Amino acid sequence: MKEAHRVIAIDGPAASGKSSVARELAQRLGFLYVNSGAMYRAITWHVLQHGVDPDDGARIAQTVESARITCCLENNQSRILIDDVDPTDHLRDDRVNEGVSRVSSVPRVREILVAKMRSYARHHDLVMEGRDIGSFVFPDTAYKFYIDASPEVRLHRRAAQGQRDEIAARDRADSSRRASPLVIAEDAHVIDSSNFTIESVVGEIIGRLKMKGLAI
Repeated sequence: MKEAHRVIAIDGPAASGKSSVARELAQRLGFLYVNSGAMYRAITWHVLQHGVDPDDGARIAQTVESARITCCLENNQSRILIDDVDPTDHLRDDRVNEGVSRVSSVPRVREILVAKMRSYARHHDLVMEGRDIGSFVFPDTAYKFYIDASPEVRLHRRAAQGQRDEIAARDRADSSRRASPLVIAEDAHVIDSSNFTIESVVGEIIGRLKMKGLAI
């Protein structure tokens, strides 16, 4: 897919630091920041609120298809409302943590949200982070990065955030799903953030972007 504006794709597994890096990078560049994971978490919360089993793909698809999903902007960051409800305060609920991999693996869910993600690029330069941004959502962008970190560092970061995700299980679910699994795009630049600050990772990305000719 050809995007209308410049898109910087930041992919990586849970707790790799990609969200912090993407947010800081977008701020430095003046680009719109889009957190695709927050969109899937919002949908997961909505599905659970309706009492849908996160393993019932058919009902999940039906529930999402009937929802009014509004993607808007606030302070140069993406924001999602579902049936005019803002689920932001619930995106890190334990039940959302437990269900998001299963809900986001439903092909129809990904189809609906990917269309929403791509719509941002019609009007804005983007820094978008997720798990399949460079490999599937914007495969034609020239600016792809994959942020990783050691399992030990990622577990420590998750614990510091007060989250109780099972990192290994999340990795298996994200990498093995049939719809747009977590992979490293062939032309992505991989950065291990285990021993680096957010600022230094952002600095490396900006250096790479300049090398690729992005006007900054």
